[in-house]
Amino acid sequence: MAMLKTLCFRITAFPVCPSNVTNHTNTRSSYWKPAQAAVKPSLHLPMRSFELKNKTSAEEINCLRLITAIKTPYLPDGRFDLEAYDDLVNMQIGQGAEAVIVGGTTGEGQLMSWEEHIMLIAHTVNCFGGKIKVIGNTGSNSTREAIHATEQGFAVGMHAALQINPYYGKTSLDGMVAHFQSVLPMGPTIIYNVPSRTGQDIPPHVIQTLAESANLAGVKECVGNDRIKLYTDNGIVVWSGNDDQCHDARWGYGATGVISVASNLVPGLMRELMFAGINPTLNSKLLPLIDWLFHMPNPIGLNTALAQLGVVRPVFRLPFVPLPVEKRIEFANLVKEIGREHFVGNKDVQVLEDDDFFLVSRY
Repeated sequence: MAMLKTLCFRITAFPVCPSNVTNHTNTRSSYWKPAQAAVKPSLHLPMRSFELKNKTSAEEINCLRLITAIKTPYLPDGRFDLEAYDDLVNMQIGQGAEAVIVGGTTGEGQLMSWEEHIMLIAHTVNCFGGKIKVIGNTGSNSTREAIHATEQGFAVGMHAALQINPYYGKTSLDGMVAHFQSVLPMGPTIIYNVPSRTGQDIPPHVIQTLAESANLAGVKECVGNDRIKLYTDNGIVVWSGNDDQCHDARWGYGATGVISVASNLVPGLMRELMFAGINPTLNSKLLPLIDWLFHMPNPIGLNTALAQLGVVRPVFRLPFVPLPVEKRIEFANLVKEIGREHFVGNKDVQVLEDDDFFLVSRY
């Protein structure tokens, strides 16, 4: 898999034409232009982005109502637990999720090498791509990395890409547009706006510019339902990125559906919330669980919950650590209140002790 990380292009500098230089001093004429870089394709990879394994249109993506941001489980040494992962995805398929986000924030893509990341996308496609849409989180704050990862993701068969705006090393709005336009031509794309993580909002006029591309499937929007309505009123497909707002977003503000964390735990109930019409009773029933999930930054709550349900090993890649024991007790009580039958897995919920958890710093 080391080949997947290898750069797929080389930079060639064209020499400056002598006619553009007046003399051999440092003086430059008004016609001088700097050396230009050319991107030349490498033929070393057997499959390039224009040789798609699963060619999918944006229209096949923008009708999806329940998309689960799937959890990545680990073995005690920190490697992927693919057996537990496959069980999780099968539970999503069995209870009505229509797509999974692989290696997103919830799936801890930020803690993966790109080799791991693309391998997990490929594994998901190969095992489940005929039953559920696979959306790979191939975004990055580096345009170069986003291009490379997205090209590889489509080459191994993902149906769509999730792309985030450059974070930490933020750019201008023009730079943001250029960043997204560098990856949009590769295939169906969901733009992810989460200013609480990136430190920078993607304003509506940027999305409206990007909507000129036929490959923009829609927006995962975390700013709130008023922003969602602004988009849906203008014909732009939006998924709520907030589980606690998704019911109202779906039925009151025009959202197509939700990209959900809570559906890792209760996919059947989240499907009902997105498909069965206005249901304030069910929404109110789920809100305490959703509030619990986001008591600490995601995916800390989800990782703790799935371990307590016995569907993943209690292994955390640092810097994530489990919720404290009082919150674990609270989760066990929530499961009993909502009904164990609505949650994934078939083991009784447990209150794990601190010593039950593995914290892995090198893997």
